[in-house]
Amino acid sequence: MISLPLGWTGFLAVWAASYIALVILYFGSGLVLVALNRRHPERRIQKQRRSDRVRSEIRQSLVALVSIAGYVAGGLCLPANGYALFQPGELTLVSFLGWSVVSAIAYDTWFYWGHRAMHTKALFRFHALHHRSITPTVWANNSDGFVGTMIEQGYFLVAPLLLPIPPLVLVLHKLYDQASGMVGHCGFEHVASPGARKPWPLVCTTFHDQHHSNFRCNFSNTFSLWDRFMDTLHPAYDRKVEEMERPVSATPRDGA
Repeated sequence: MISLPLGWTGFLAVWAASYIALVILYFGSGLVLVALNRRHPERRIQKQRRSDRVRSEIRQSLVALVSIAGYVAGGLCLPANGYALFQPGELTLVSFLGWSVVSAIAYDTWFYWGHRAMHTKALFRFHALHHRSITPTVWANNSDGFVGTMIEQGYFLVAPLLLPIPPLVLVLHKLYDQASGMVGHCGFEHVASPGARKPWPLVCTTFHDQHHSNFRCNFSNTFSLWDRFMDTLHPAYDRKVEEMERPVSATPRDGA
């Protein structure tokens, strides 16, 4: 069980620790993926485009991670100080697995509808910074403005106020979200598998890469279910994933 400090001093300490952990994960997973991409240039998804925004993506990501760390810190400390509908549930193996599944599904629902809302005419200006990366790199994961970051990442603040999610589940969920987001933005397909296409619900890097190159599809984060149900899935997604599963020499060079 995670023991959390109380009061404003404790909150600031958790905020700082969260930021440090997320920055370490950002650069650690980013450097690993960059090295993997260099070893496998044939796995590039968008064959005809290159990105020249790496420096600005890193700079904006370091800014955005400040608020993201604050949401995580608030989601941990507010329930610990009694500011939640429910106290965090007891942590057992069963509750850990159960709440991990619940949190993953709840977050994907939050992300889909919030992300899709940001692609409306009224709100896109708050998300446009992120989409300057038409060809995303691993460093683009957190490159977004304050409002865009709040809408997508505010889950980690709000969900623990409404649900008795154990703190360890919330922490591990955020660490997974950070690492998987880096993979999703890396621009190279290393994780394509049958589980990432119909009839299975998971996604791979191609899913979010198509979102960046198209803007009007693939709004989910972890699963493809909402996009399939709402008919916002890229029409070539399943075919593209199946192509990327095969050796590159057998894959048509048709971009994303």
